Amino acid sequence: MRSYLLVLSLVALSSAQTFKRLGTCPTLGCVFPPDQTDFQPGQLFDIRVEVHAPVNGSEAFANGVPDENFSLQIQHGTEDPVDVTQFFNQSDPPLEKWNFTYYEDLFARDNKAPTTVNVASKAYRALSLKKPGPYKAILTYYDTVQTVANWVVRDPPKKKKVKNVILFIGDGMTQAMITAARLLAHKSINGKYQSLMQLDQMEALGHQMTHSIDSFITDSANSATALYTGKKSTVNALNVFVDSSSDSTDDPKFETIAELFRRETGGPVGIVSTAFIADATPAALCAHNRNRNDYPNVVYEYLHGASTLPNDTLPWPTHCAPDVIFGGGAEQFIKGSGSPEGLDFYEEFRKDDYSVVFDKDQLANAGNDSKVLGIFSISNMAKWLDRNVFPNNLKSLKNHPSGDGTDATNQPGLKQMTLKAIDILAARTKKTQKPGFFLMSEAASIDKMMHVLDYQRALGELLELDDTVKATLEHLEKIGERDNTLVIVTADHGHGFDVFGGSDAKYLAAQKTDRKKRDAVGVYVNSGLSGYTVDPDSLPTNNTVLVGPHGPGFPVNWEPRYGIAAGMGANPDHREAYSLNEPGPRLPATASDSDPDDFVVNPKDQPDGFVVNGTLPVDEDQGVHSLTDVSVFAWGPGHEVFRGAYSNVEIFFKIADSLGLGMEEDGEDCD
Repeated sequence: MRSYLLVLSLVALSSAQTFKRLGTCPTLGCVFPPDQTDFQPGQLFDIRVEVHAPVNGSEAFANGVPDENFSLQIQHGTEDPVDVTQFFNQSDPPLEKWNFTYYEDLFARDNKAPTTVNVASKAYRALSLKKPGPYKAILTYYDTVQTVANWVVRDPPKKKKVKNVILFIGDGMTQAMITAARLLAHKSINGKYQSLMQLDQMEALGHQMTHSIDSFITDSANSATALYTGKKSTVNALNVFVDSSSDSTDDPKFETIAELFRRETGGPVGIVSTAFIADATPAALCAHNRNRNDYPNVVYEYLHGASTLPNDTLPWPTHCAPDVIFGGGAEQFIKGSGSPEGLDFYEEFRKDDYSVVFDKDQLANAGNDSKVLGIFSISNMAKWLDRNVFPNNLKSLKNHPSGDGTDATNQPGLKQMTLKAIDILAARTKKTQKPGFFLMSEAASIDKMMHVLDYQRALGELLELDDTVKATLEHLEKIGERDNTLVIVTADHGHGFDVFGGSDAKYLAAQKTDRKKRDAVGVYVNSGLSGYTVDPDSLPTNNTVLVGPHGPGFPVNWEPRYGIAAGMGANPDHREAYSLNEPGPRLPATASDSDPDDFVVNPKDQPDGFVVNGTLPVDEDQGVHSLTDVSVFAWGPGHEVFRGAYSNVEIFFKIADSLGLGMEEDGEDCD
């Protein structure tokens, strides 16, 4: 009893730490999946239990010797608890032992005084729970101490509502950004917009809360994990609960919406992104890894699945196996440049019957009856503004996806990739007589450009997303699939961005001091009106502003004298002129001459601007994510369930229910 009380007394010390022993393990006994986890009926998952024995520090216990005779029981509802091996009809796995270190707080970090923890653990792989209702996982250790995780298996869907699902992710997109994009691209007269964005006209509007499992600020890996699996996870983690082992691929996994859809229906899956394709948001649809930066293993999982990773002998019987993969990131495919095991991964995909395409023309000409891998650049793809307004910015980059050292100047945009993906998935659905398809399409550089404070490029990416959603609805109507398809648009997280006034670029550039330059910012009545949507016919013939025939939904003038004054709540030291960075994406901060970890104002960025002191630690050279809720838009069968406010994990359950995943065998099908 004494040890039990001691462990309980430590919970209060560890539950709110910034530097945690293990994020979701406030006691010395850890259960994964942790407390408050929900499952779709039949969704696959792993269980790992750990018993900790800190050697030193405030939690030092049992002389650093962990209990190796722990037990785990599973209880369903009011039934009697049953040993985990009996409950899941599995043999007992081998005992694993390791140790790790962590810092208890910032003072311990500064003093280089880590705490060492010895661990005893077991892992139970590829399990599922089909009966709905509450469950308890009861870990007993150190004789009488218990850690209990409460789980819930959701009720199965009663009816399949929809055949196809298209999920659009505007990475980092907030409602404030949507508002700013509308201002740039849609003309208003006396305060009334004369046209609206497609997002403004969707059938349902809700918003989701983006908190991580063990921090209230999330990144793209664990926020995408929540959207795709219904499970909260830790920053940088892809579809795993983070354990304390040193192996980033052995953490307890759980099944994604793509894997569940593929396993239950056999239907085709597609991934489209303007990022490099191993980046967190596309990767989270298929990969299982604690470290989002483990790019070779991410690409390996696209092709082979988690069960056949080179360093992973543990079974994982489900695989999302995308039929379509479109994006950047050739460095993970070109032999020896970061590809898995140094292989030519283009050739590995060809061996698995993928057509491989490298540019916009090859994409358009690719057949719709085969699987297609489209990689269109090294690293992230070109931004809308550079492809359409500053095409010379695509030159001299030596980023052609073939790796031949030429430039990737003929890249498709999000719209071309998405519509082609729809055609391929629809054709493969028909060819294989499968019941539908699942597609994720990401506008990645909304986020990437917000990080570097390049607001015009970020908003251009958002407008491209809006244009793609509009074109998608029209295309679905054209091919006869609009009434069969649920279209969802949301974000994974936000940034603290907003527009707070107008800016006079000419006046700002003419002033000599920082304080006088700030006088160019107009607030309230002095904010004026948008100069981005002026009638191009009214411009003088000798004008030097950029006027592009890009059609409705985009600005006709990207460099007006009177533009927006916008900013972030979290930023490094930088200089701000509220002007468009014509040569390419901004680099707002650079390392100081005296310390490579101390970032200061980049002297070459926005030279006409004034200095803005940063709000972040000095080793941060970009803006960071924020706590804000993000919007959810939906159109099509079942759209109404996306209204309201809810956790980000609910996106997964709403999609899974709409597709009838986990439905009882006698459940009704959709019409």
